[in-house]
Amino acid sequence: MTTPDSQAAARGSIAVVGMGMTLGSHLTPISRSAIEQADVVFAGLSDHLVEEWLKRMNSDVRSLQGYYAEGKSRMTTYREWVEVMMAEVRAGKRVCAVFYGHPGVFAWSPHKVVEVARAEGYDAYMEPGVSAEDCLYADLGIDPGRVGCQHFEASQLMLYRRQLDTVGYVVLWQVGLVGDTTLARFSTGPAYRQVLVDRLARDYPLDHEIIIYRCATLPIQQPQVSRVRLRDLPHAALTMTETVILPPATPMEPDTEAWERVRALDAAAANA
Repeated sequence: MTTPDSQAAARGSIAVVGMGMTLGSHLTPISRSAIEQADVVFAGLSDHLVEEWLKRMNSDVRSLQGYYAEGKSRMTTYREWVEVMMAEVRAGKRVCAVFYGHPGVFAWSPHKVVEVARAEGYDAYMEPGVSAEDCLYADLGIDPGRVGCQHFEASQLMLYRRQLDTVGYVVLWQVGLVGDTTLARFSTGPAYRQVLVDRLARDYPLDHEIIIYRCATLPIQQPQVSRVRLRDLPHAALTMTETVILPPATPMEPDTEAWERVRALDAAAANA
């Protein structure tokens, strides 16, 4: 016998989608459909203007921004997001959670809510969106396939032993928050960035030119790009949204043994 509770559980679902970075131009048709067809839409977006635009597609849009607070751990906020979204899923609602950029990039809650929903037997999926990384490649003319590209969260690189490849590009995210181990601050200062510079100086000269990048979030905006020397990074103007790119500092060096083996294979194939 089917009960009302089992019917609600069968209907409950969540779609986690990406709004993209630039308002109105990056939203995919499938993400738009998920927003329009949802009973409830939760919004974890970059600003109030984007939220207002989202309300044109659904009459029940609920902002997640109010869960942030100065001095409150962001992890606490992210767990609250998961609980408030899951409450609607458990109530049998078709839920859509909308996040700026790609919902699975530098985003704990979107991955977690999909994991929790699936573990409890609800339909849940994530739909990709245009990320800041995608915009970076286009705006700066970088092809990550040419010499390779590493990506690091700045604090992780600074606080743990990671290896940098100076032959390729190195992209550092959340440099404006580097060194924040409390997850409760929205910025750190020059002294923290100096620690990062000292770490990078093990692999790069201090006069190495780096790029500070911020992608456009409104159609009327242009991407913001500035170039400074590595030594000047501590006093550069940075917020949570700027990304730092270190261009290649050393040339590629051929692996002689590997080249010889490949040439021998080519010769054998030609003579076969």
